[in-house]
Amino acid sequence: MDDKCDNKGKPVRGSEEERAGSFFARKSLVIGLTGGVATGKTTVARMFQDLGANVISADEVVHQMLAPGSQVWEQVRQEFGREVLLPDGNIDRSRLADVVFRDPGRRMRLEAITHPPVLEYLRKQSDCFRESGEGVLVLEIPLLIETGALDIVDKVLVVTAEQESQISRLENRYSIRREEAIRRICSQLPLEEKVRHADWVISTEGTLESTKTQVERVWCDVQKLLA
Repeated sequence: MDDKCDNKGKPVRGSEEERAGSFFARKSLVIGLTGGVATGKTTVARMFQDLGANVISADEVVHQMLAPGSQVWEQVRQEFGREVLLPDGNIDRSRLADVVFRDPGRRMRLEAITHPPVLEYLRKQSDCFRESGEGVLVLEIPLLIETGALDIVDKVLVVTAEQESQISRLENRYSIRREEAIRRICSQLPLEEKVRHADWVISTEGTLESTKTQVERVWCDVQKLLA
């Protein structure tokens, strides 16, 4: 057997009865991919997609729901005013992030607007996928654990990185100062707590090739579950 398929990791979550789906009967599996900000979740999700998984990003769903004129867009506009709008009416996501990460209360109000419809959409997508038959669906949900949405998925994969790597990535990605990067990291559940809910953990501390090798090991584990 190929060494890449020899996954030594053990699930951290409880018994199979605690999982949401009936993937043993339907030969389908819904994986919740989560982790801290700037840990490399999207990179890992794309690697799973390359291997044959279906992928849905919660961030992309939010982006679609924030289209000008939508119900979510209108609620955000009413709550935060025109200061978070671009001249063409689109939400200035960078400005909105700056506002909410500086004020926990406003962040909670934004989450109260966006989380319910996004999670409902993802729940429907996962249910439809299970009913459709076979395969793997990866839901990339940054706040999977914080929102109490574990029941949407069958398995949990947590992507991790050292805090200094997160800080550096945020500084480079958004051109923000170290203090702001740390504020954004601390606004989320600590990675150690997320790992407690994980069936698999992938670290992006090494090279892309190292990350890819870890993804392939998890993929082999998934194929064994569905065999």
